[in-house]
Amino acid sequence: MAKVSFQVNGKACDLDIDTRTTLLDALRENLHLTGTKKGCDHGQCGACTVIVDGRRINSCLTLAVMHEGGSVTTVEGLGTPKNLHPVQAAFVKHDGYQCGFCTPGQICSAVAVLEEIKAGIPSHVSGDLNAPPDLTSAELRERMSGNICRCGAYSNIVDAISEVAGRKA
Repeated sequence: MAKVSFQVNGKACDLDIDTRTTLLDALRENLHLTGTKKGCDHGQCGACTVIVDGRRINSCLTLAVMHEGGSVTTVEGLGTPKNLHPVQAAFVKHDGYQCGFCTPGQICSAVAVLEEIKAGIPSHVSGDLNAPPDLTSAELRERMSGNICRCGAYSNIVDAISEVAGRKA
């Protein structure tokens, strides 16, 4: 057992947990934040994507104790039903959720993707590593490729992210 303290959605959290507890399980089981989903539990589907210290990660692949003093944002921390985050609102508008299981991870990843692009971080499909990345469909699809949608709503997801970015994909 170990004590871990971090911020989750802007609130201080102190947990006494088994050192083998993943961040995903700490969020779902200890903090009852069930928006983050357990899909494959092997880091292959992206359903558990959250934002930790400004970077998107698969919460099933990291231990909660590794984030002592860190800041975690889950889908619950992005917006509320009455005040949706722009990415959440765009997912609703463009039907980017379908069954909804992957949606929390998709949304957290999309929020982080937009910040990566704004920061000028290139991806594997960036044509010029020294130039700011272009927000193209190929760029978005590459950056979002770690998030699997079993319903196949990919074009709707790209449309939603593109709208928030103020561009057409």
